[in-house]
Amino acid sequence: MTGWQHNPATAVLILADGTRLEGFGLGATGHAAGEVCFNTAMTGYQEVLTDPSYAGQIVTFTFPHIGNVGTNDEDIETVNMAALSGVRGVVLKADITNPSNYRAAEKLDAWLRKRNIIAIAGIDTRALTARIREHGMPNGIIAHEPTGQFDEASIAAELKAFPGLEGLDLAREVTTAQSYPWDQTRWEWNKGYGKLEDPQFHVVAMDFGIKRNILSCLTDQQARVTVVPAGATAEEVLAHEPDAIFLSNGPGDPAATGKYAVPTIQKLMETGKPIFGICLGHQLLGLALGGTTSKMHQGHHGANHPVKDLTTGRVEITSMNHGFAVDADSLPSGVTQTHISLFDGSNAGLAVDGKPIFSVQYHPEASPGPRDSHYLFTRFLNEVRKQKGLPEKPEYKAPESAA
Repeated sequence: MTGWQHNPATAVLILADGTRLEGFGLGATGHAAGEVCFNTAMTGYQEVLTDPSYAGQIVTFTFPHIGNVGTNDEDIETVNMAALSGVRGVVLKADITNPSNYRAAEKLDAWLRKRNIIAIAGIDTRALTARIREHGMPNGIIAHEPTGQFDEASIAAELKAFPGLEGLDLAREVTTAQSYPWDQTRWEWNKGYGKLEDPQFHVVAMDFGIKRNILSCLTDQQARVTVVPAGATAEEVLAHEPDAIFLSNGPGDPAATGKYAVPTIQKLMETGKPIFGICLGHQLLGLALGGTTSKMHQGHHGANHPVKDLTTGRVEITSMNHGFAVDADSLPSGVTQTHISLFDGSNAGLAVDGKPIFSVQYHPEASPGPRDSHYLFTRFLNEVRKQKGLPEKPEYKAPESAA
């Protein structure tokens, strides 16, 4: 497998098996090791690159035209700006073009450089994706040197030292250092972001690498949010007197993060308060309920993943970003598998029987991705409304296809 030949090559991507792909460099200079994955989304590259769940990974975009709408400050998904460069690198097919969009404030190349993210272009991303599908996600190292003179010894040493994602607690690296309030509502066309004026509920969100649009989807349900660090204890969470608790997405191995998060979640489940988890939060909830998780072969990364809701029979097209999964056959009695991936049958949701506790593996906030699953935020806050004796809101359902 070879990349586009640039003479001289100003960037390289080297995989753990010795495969070397040469191209031309963009963004920051230097080198960084990570797990190489691929993302199939056709839009939302800025949201992908600022998703803290990609910490420790080098992202290969299968769509060839990345950068064509530029970048702006409104489409950043991380809230913790210190974690903005959690993604280790970017692999592209084509050079970054000049942006052609009225919202563009900066070219992607300059944006990557400011955030210390290395990119390589001119790579045969179809061949690289096929390799990952066949052999799994490899460790690799990406390097950019404008002169083409690479420090091969240093690059080889860093790649050898990278341990891979299994056993890594990366939530500690991307979480907030201290609690903070959130009252920003979702972005609206020609209006931008709004502010919650009349909160009715209070949600505490445990930040394992939370995304901005998840928080805004919660405020859209009239809930003010208090975000707490990943390592917050149950006592610290409950000191905020929440009506409900949210477990966020995030990077790394859930078993590693679970060493401190699982005991907290188990104590929170005893309160009877509604709990909703997404992505890593879903995996941590599965562990807290007695299940297990395992590393996936190629993971799920994209905005076109079909998921079936086993409770309704409906199929949703979803955004996904995870390299670990809950083992469905490990879920104990009293816990129901509610959703499955139609790509490979892996677990995509669970619920505790008779309790207001549920989670999904995918990203219902749709940033990037379709909005088929926005109703889950309504379902979550409806559990609070029921406990408070308030009328429930109708869940959004996609229109049925014409007969």
